Amino acid sequence: MEKAVLTLKNVSKNFVLSKNRIIQAVNNVSLQILDGETFGLVGESGCGKSTLGRTIKGIYKPTVGEIIYNGNNIRNLNKNGKKQYTRDMQMIFQDPYSSLNPRMTVKDIIAEGLNIHNIGTKIEREEKVYELLGLVGLNREFISRFPHEFSGGQRQRLVIARALAINPKFIICDEPISALDVSVQAQIVNLLQDLQDKFNLTYLFIAHDLSMVKHISDKVGVMYMGKIIELAYKQELFNNPQHPYTKALLASIPVPDPVIEREKNQVTIKGELPSLLIKIDGCKFKTRCAYVTKKCDYLKDDLIDIGNKHYVMCTLFEK
Repeated sequence: MEKAVLTLKNVSKNFVLSKNRIIQAVNNVSLQILDGETFGLVGESGCGKSTLGRTIKGIYKPTVGEIIYNGNNIRNLNKNGKKQYTRDMQMIFQDPYSSLNPRMTVKDIIAEGLNIHNIGTKIEREEKVYELLGLVGLNREFISRFPHEFSGGQRQRLVIARALAINPKFIICDEPISALDVSVQAQIVNLLQDLQDKFNLTYLFIAHDLSMVKHISDKVGVMYMGKIIELAYKQELFNNPQHPYTKALLASIPVPDPVIEREKNQVTIKGELPSLLIKIDGCKFKTRCAYVTKKCDYLKDDLIDIGNKHYVMCTLFEK
C-alpha cells in the first residue's frame, strides 16, 4: 500500500502588508506526497511555489490548514517532535551562494547540522564530512576552503552535502538548478536522483523548467496564483494536459526540431500574472484565459477528478 509521507489539507499562507492589503501567496492547497517519490511543482514566478515549500519546511507558519507528516499534524508536535521534523525535512535553495555563510569553511558548513543535533563525536563528524564530500562528487581536500572559492555547481553540491548531513527523509528542492549553467544542471539533477535511490529520499522539486520536471518527477502539480490548478502523474499530465494554463505552459517548451517547432500547435497566454493584491472571484486564471465564460466567476475551490488520478480546477470539467 502506498504511504503518504506528507499531506497538506487546505493550506493557505497570507502576508499582511497593512490593514487593507493582504497577499494570499498560498491559497487553499491540498495534496499528498508519497514515500520515496518526487513531486514536481511548476508555475510562473510569483505563483507561490517557493512560499509553499518554505511553509512546509516551517520557515513560514501556515495561516490556515494542516500539514501532516507521517500521520502527525506538525502544529501539535512537542519539542522533541519538532526537532525530529526539522531534522527529517531539509531544503536546497535556489541560489547556493546566498544560502552559504561566506565566513565558514566547507567543514563547518557541512558539520553545522551535526553539531546542532549533537550527532557523533568530533572525529566521527569530521569523517562524516569527508564521506559527504565524496557522495556529492567533491574532493576531500576542499574541506578547508570557503564558498567563494567554488563554482556555482560545486556550491550547489556543497549545499546538497549539508542537507544530507543529518540523514533527512524529505528534501525540498527550491529551484535547485535555475541559478546554474545549463551544462551543470543535468549533473545536479542526476546527482539528486542517485542520492534519492541510495537513501530512499522523498523530494518536493520546485521548478519552472518543465523539461527538467518531466525528467525527474513522478507526479506534477501546476500552480497558479497560489492554487494547485492541475495535478496528475507525470506521463498523464504531459501527454494529456487539460487546464488551459497547463496546455500553454507545455506548448512553451521548445522542440529541438525546427520543422516540428514551426508546425506545433501554439497555445498562448494573454496578459501578465495579476497582482496578488487584487481580489479575483472564481477562477484566478479567467483574466488571461481564451475559454472564459460567466461560469468562471463561480468556480468551486476544488480539484475535479477526471479519471486516471488526474485532477483539474476548471469550469470546463464541472458538471
